Amino acid sequence: MRKALPWIYLLLALVGAGLTWQANLAFIAESSSAGFELQRFISDASSNPASQSLSRDLLIGATAVSLWMSVEGPRLKIRFWWLGIVLSFSVAFACGAPFFLFLRERHLLAMEEQKDQDSPSTS
Repeated sequence: MRKALPWIYLLLALVGAGLTWQANLAFIAESSSAGFELQRFISDASSNPASQSLSRDLLIGATAVSLWMSVEGPRLKIRFWWLGIVLSFSVAFACGAPFFLFLRERHLLAMEEQKDQDSPSTS
């Protein structure tokens, strides 16, 4: 399971990007102007208690995970860790967070493999 985990995270990142953008494209298609109306999107995201709950949940969760990524990435020296944050804000949090987990898990597996190679074998 451990070796499959990074690929599960990558799959979730792709699904997160696809499903989120499917909804974004539907929002754009029903828009009166050409393009993405940010002001209307924010208004719709707070138009009723259910959407307010989801928006606030996403805001707090995305903020916490973005802070964690900005600490964990450099701490573990994960290459391209910052892409998780970029994807979170440019594509979707549902893409960026699992993508960072993909990078992190691959990095941790590589660290474990290196540690196993460096340690003397006991036979």
